[in-house]
Amino acid sequence: MNELERELHYPLGDTLPAAGGTLEIAPGVRWIRMALPFALDHINLWLLRDEIDAPDQPGGKLQGWTVVDCCVSRDESKALWEQIFATQLEGLPILRVIVTHMHPDHVGLAHWLCTRWSTPERPCRLWMSATDYYLARIGSAGSNGFGGEGAALFFASHGLRDPESMAKVRERALYYPSLVPAVPPQFVRLMDGDRVRVGAHHWRCISGHGHAPEHIALYNEDLGLLIGGDMMLPRISSNISVFESEPESNPLKQFLQSIDKFECLPTATLTLPSHGKPFTGLHKRIRQLHEHHRERLAEVIAACAERPQCAADILPLMFKRKLDLHQTTFAMGEAIAHLHALWYEGKLRRTRDADGVYYFRG
Repeated sequence: MNELERELHYPLGDTLPAAGGTLEIAPGVRWIRMALPFALDHINLWLLRDEIDAPDQPGGKLQGWTVVDCCVSRDESKALWEQIFATQLEGLPILRVIVTHMHPDHVGLAHWLCTRWSTPERPCRLWMSATDYYLARIGSAGSNGFGGEGAALFFASHGLRDPESMAKVRERALYYPSLVPAVPPQFVRLMDGDRVRVGAHHWRCISGHGHAPEHIALYNEDLGLLIGGDMMLPRISSNISVFESEPESNPLKQFLQSIDKFECLPTATLTLPSHGKPFTGLHKRIRQLHEHHRERLAEVIAACAERPQCAADILPLMFKRKLDLHQTTFAMGEAIAHLHALWYEGKLRRTRDADGVYYFRG
């Protein structure tokens, strides 16, 4: 546990859900934890007790569950879900799937889950923001800007030019659809401020930007719970990247503005993150994230004051550990995001050299 983590509180200690099982967090709220094939080796998913109107059922209601986030599409994840279906649902169906955002570990199995639990009488619908839904549809189709030649050229324009890295980025053209092979053809749109009734409770949608185009977190006032998705993580800072599809964006500013929207939530709120353990200390974590990025920005300004820097130049400054290609692509995006934040504030100037590489100077 690092020093920042020690400032937070983990009510469940080191207790984790068993593989293929669940752990009850609050009445009707269960925690699932699944492995990921990345350096970030797990994702937290959630089961919410639910009911829907069903005139053909006794009492006019059908009891069941809502799933929040899905894991990437691979056989190991499907097998864990099947264990959960067999042992954790009390014989009840999955009624709908809520996805916080379009990244593969969150939406990858949405199509499989919705298909698995739909019937001719009652479709199991996907619920998510429209922006992230349509980007996931584009990404799963394969003809996208999430990798391949476009991404390679974009990173090259920010200084990542070694032939091995360029070749590997080009090979990632089908990376997203390999983890998200399909997205449900229909969905229910979630928007900021919506109140979604799930069983006995309402969950308020809180939109966030910077990490994903239109991330949706969910707050339950009755239970004092925030399903924070990737906007509020206890151990790491969410990746904030500039991508080739929006090359002039300023996602760091969007992210920091977005996490401030959680300031109005009560101090005792229990945050359920997508990675890491449930924690209290939400307001402390917001301050930590602001301070973390202030420190990174100060380091970048100092480096650019010494000599012009491209994004590839500041990777060793921002990331002290050795990076594999998967991590390097995220790190490049984040380095550009920090340079852009300072550029838009007028603290750095941007120029482009004869080779087409962007440099930033104080």
